[in-house]
Amino acid sequence: MIRSRSVRSAVPAVLKRQWTCPACVSRRRLYSQKPEQREPPDHRKLGLQQELFITSLYSPGSPIFLPNGARIFNRLVDFLRKQYVRYGFEEVITPTIYKKSLWAKSGHLQNYAEDMYSVTGNVPHKAADHSGCCGGDHAPKAVEDEEEGDYGLKPMNCPGHCLIFASKRRSYRDLPIRYADFSPLHRNETSGSLSGLTRVRRFHQDDGHIFCRPSQVEEEIKKTLDFVKVVYTVLRFGVSYRLALSTRPKDHYIGTEEEWEQAESALKRALNVSGMEWGVKEGDGAFYGPKIDIILKDSDGKEHQTATVQLDFQLPKRFELEYQAPAPEYEARGEIVEDPALLAEYGPVRPVMIHRAVLGSVERLMALLIEKYDGKWPFWLNPRQVIILTVNTSDPVLDWAEHVRDVLLGQDSNIYKQLEAGTLPEQGEPLRPTGLAVDMDSTARSLGAKIREARNNGYGQILVVGDEDVKNKQIGLGKERISPEELRDRFRVMVDTFA
Repeated sequence: MIRSRSVRSAVPAVLKRQWTCPACVSRRRLYSQKPEQREPPDHRKLGLQQELFITSLYSPGSPIFLPNGARIFNRLVDFLRKQYVRYGFEEVITPTIYKKSLWAKSGHLQNYAEDMYSVTGNVPHKAADHSGCCGGDHAPKAVEDEEEGDYGLKPMNCPGHCLIFASKRRSYRDLPIRYADFSPLHRNETSGSLSGLTRVRRFHQDDGHIFCRPSQVEEEIKKTLDFVKVVYTVLRFGVSYRLALSTRPKDHYIGTEEEWEQAESALKRALNVSGMEWGVKEGDGAFYGPKIDIILKDSDGKEHQTATVQLDFQLPKRFELEYQAPAPEYEARGEIVEDPALLAEYGPVRPVMIHRAVLGSVERLMALLIEKYDGKWPFWLNPRQVIILTVNTSDPVLDWAEHVRDVLLGQDSNIYKQLEAGTLPEQGEPLRPTGLAVDMDSTARSLGAKIREARNNGYGQILVVGDEDVKNKQIGLGKERISPEELRDRFRVMVDTFA
């Protein structure tokens, strides 16, 4: 059918009136709006929401971990400690402050002083000593003769570990020697650069140092990179990180260019053997040696250095470290000798030092994990693993809920009564705390309200106890009814398999 021009011109007007109706327009706007894009997770906001950490103006750059944050921190550290058995590390505990003469010996005072904190000892005032030609004695003093005075808060653990190595005579049969240290470190970052957990002044590092023979360097670096792969797989980073070789700085470095080239070549060979892609960060090495950095991205795409492997020929030289080995000249070059005459000759050889951290700064890695998981923590790391909800507040239900909690925690009241009475438990009744985080909500509210709150708070497993559970000596997990002991064993398996 052919419409007249007047009819045809009227149709758009009718349609226009339909679509310009205020109700229709508002409806059209509602359905045409694109869903708002969610902001990338921010560990600073999530840290407050999940009650993980706070900061204080009284100690800028020093995060204060709350109970939930401390649980995550401790689980990461405990996980690393268990891996040390496989990778041959022995944990040590070292001082927080050292005399400045140590930092002068290590080279930190000349190359790192601006990033260090000074600590002044309680020095009693003494009468002036005029025995020197200019009113004082300028002869250098031995460390034991130094007066109490200026100290430095340690920014790194390496000088302390050198002292441990130097504390006794070493043989080539002892090497490699691997030390690990979780002591807190302090670095004087500028106030403008401080940010949450990623840029701080006080932090903990899974710091480790390997003292090895020159012939063992590449194998030790390979093992360290394998260590990184294991840990980052468990943390669900996979191989999303990248490797970077940081070379000699233009200024502020110790040692000769030849020594640096030798160290950089060893790291390059190890990187090539790793099979992973790697790049170069010119001039970004530590002042004592080149390093391999492991780089991760946060939710905003900003890159952060986490793990690191650093090769160091300088600190062993400065601390005069040595071990006894046959054919010392060949040993120092990493060459294998079979000539009996050469092997009969023993002498001192300088060890090579490898600095390594797998998590890097535990605080910085926690920031990346907080943003990565965004409230959905894997069970083994979740600070709120389990909560028990009671259906009512009757005494039998409350008593059974308490018993279930004790079973999940591995608490045996009878054993504690023996210990409190001064008696050790029998061998068949060991005390076995599970380390699980188990809370209980026995408030007089509806079960639905309790479940909604538990989900909003991010609990990994929500358990329910009612009258029927008391009769059957069980507990509810979803639609399943299960004994507390069986549930405890299931949760242990989940923790052991990093579920």
